[in-house]
Amino acid sequence: MVERRGAVTFKGNPMTLVGDEVQEGKKAPDFTLVGNDLSETKLSDLAGKTVVLLTVPSLDTGVCDKETRTFNQRSGSLGDNVAVVCVSRDLPFAQKRWCGAAGVENVQTLSDYKEHAFGKDYGLEIKELGLLARAVLVLDGEGTVRYKQLVPEVAEEPDYDAAAEAVKSVG
Repeated sequence: MVERRGAVTFKGNPMTLVGDEVQEGKKAPDFTLVGNDLSETKLSDLAGKTVVLLTVPSLDTGVCDKETRTFNQRSGSLGDNVAVVCVSRDLPFAQKRWCGAAGVENVQTLSDYKEHAFGKDYGLEIKELGLLARAVLVLDGEGTVRYKQLVPEVAEEPDYDAAAEAVKSVG
């Protein structure tokens, strides 16, 4: 498996990402992730929708909390045919608890805890931490990656405005 040393930093320390980097203009790999009710969700279940796919290390951290709440608030302005999905390796029970406490209803949280395949398939697994790097992907209705932001410093927020513009350009 490909390892990309120094692809991101975490609190200034270089980290290694495992897996091939997803590329703009290419189909996103399908995935099977676990929802808050332990049901399986696949990317193919979202076919026909523009998907804003967020990856975060853990919803129980300040930056991930703020990012997910921000996308929850902004989701209404993105359009009716847009699904905002946040993937972490938090257990589904923790994701459900967090969503309830945070009042997050417009972002679907999914977990990669079970197979750990998503992180590798998307090239977003941080080898040293066993967590996902912070990234934002925008996929069109056919599952093609139209925008990608891999946040260089995992402890920083993504560019919300650029993601919103990318969603508008997919239209």
